Amino acid sequence: MNSEIASGRVHPWIPASGHSLRHAGIHFDAVRIAGVLAEQVAYDLIEFTDFQAGPIVRGSTGCRYMYFLLPPQSATGHRWPAGVRALGRDARGWAYVGVPALDGLTWPLGWRSEPTPEVPFVDAGLLAEVVSRVISHVR
Repeated sequence: MNSEIASGRVHPWIPASGHSLRHAGIHFDAVRIAGVLAEQVAYDLIEFTDFQAGPIVRGSTGCRYMYFLLPPQSATGHRWPAGVRALGRDARGWAYVGVPALDGLTWPLGWRSEPTPEVPFVDAGLLAEVVSRVISHVR
């Protein structure tokens, strides 16, 4: 049996301990949302998927960004509103996302929702739908 899967690591790019920077667009695309908007989007997405939303990384400092990790090259297929930024391989430069280990000390990063073998990534279309719905209720 693969030791990474046995230890709970769904993806080889998830570090065994601490946290590491990973290049967005290679192993995953990311959608970055800050603060209260991020919390509401994550809450609604997790509730809608019955706690099977896929990987969401939460930062505990600064703007308190959340990074919704999507399959590679899937973030650019959607129009994201102001305040929501897609990070991937595009002409706007390189973007790195901090990825925490699944266990142990990972501060200031943590998992709001962990990847699972059944749901290794957040569904890009569903995330776009939830973002749109949350923003329409705010305005």
